[in-house]
Amino acid sequence: MSSKAKSDAKVLKGQEAHSDASCPPDGAVDIAANLKGAVPKAATQKILVALAEKGELIQKTYGKTTFFVANQAKIDTLAPAQISVLEEEYKKLDEENKLFSSQIKSAIAELAKIRNTPSDSGLCEQITSVEEEIVKRSALLEPLRTGAPPMTTDEIAQIEASWLKWKDEWMRRRKVFNTSALKGLLQVSQLTFWADRFWQIATDVLPPQDATILSEDLGIEYDTPEHAALEKSSLCARDNLKRKR
Repeated sequence: MSSKAKSDAKVLKGQEAHSDASCPPDGAVDIAANLKGAVPKAATQKILVALAEKGELIQKTYGKTTFFVANQAKIDTLAPAQISVLEEEYKKLDEENKLFSSQIKSAIAELAKIRNTPSDSGLCEQITSVEEEIVKRSALLEPLRTGAPPMTTDEIAQIEASWLKWKDEWMRRRKVFNTSALKGLLQVSQLTFWADRFWQIATDVLPPQDATILSEDLGIEYDTPEHAALEKSSLCARDNLKRKR
């Protein structure tokens, strides 16, 4: 009985045993390994042979090795019409996936934009800060809104004359301080070099504290950074330009 069944099993050899790439054959050793040893190799071989005798598998031999492959005759195949329907469905689903992918990208960009915008609490804080700043600025501008009368032409001319007077006095006193004590002691060519060093030469022999006391006793007031900035400003440059003309 078993010999007859064994003779009915389809046995393929050589290149024919590997001609079907869609269902690669497996040996009993490979299948037993896939089963993690749950079924012994000998038992696996017997089971596969029995399935081949029933027509569930096709037994193939290559040399001295036996392989088993699924019987494709028992596998349902699709009709050309069904394949066409599935292909159309695939194309439709593929287009829908592309549309969904584009929508997802747009949603991600919109989400990033929303995350970069301030929250409601953050906006409230910014609005409060701006309102406080407006109140401070308004308080500073309030005295200017009292309607102070504009200056007349005579008042502007008087302020201009006073500025020129005291600017010239400032320059004259500084020149006297730097040069008067050296007049008659130095030639004119030497005066420019030593003028700025006069006070330093006079006070080098004194301790710093005594030099400070001496300058206070003499009523000497040094130019401040504000004086230096004023001398370099466009206001003094304008006056110098007027004098050259």
